[in-house]
Amino acid sequence: MRTTIDIDEQLLNYVKRKAAENNSSLKNIMEDALRDFFSKHTVHRNDIKLETFSGKGLKPGVDLDNNQSLYDIMDGL
Repeated sequence: MRTTIDIDEQLLNYVKRKAAENNSSLKNIMEDALRDFFSKHTVHRNDIKLETFSGKGLKPGVDLDNNQSLYDIMDGL
């Protein structure tokens, strides 16, 4: 995917030089740096609360492995 970002000129020159020294590309260096960053920094997500209900289980005739029959039940057929 192609994108445009603004990078400090000194940093960009340093990265280009390191890429050349390692026989790599600017793209590979940037991807590796991002992977390294995200492997060390966890992304915090909000927990999702799922509502649950008690009962006697599935209604008679409900087959969770059959999508079409579930659609029919939801459509009142």
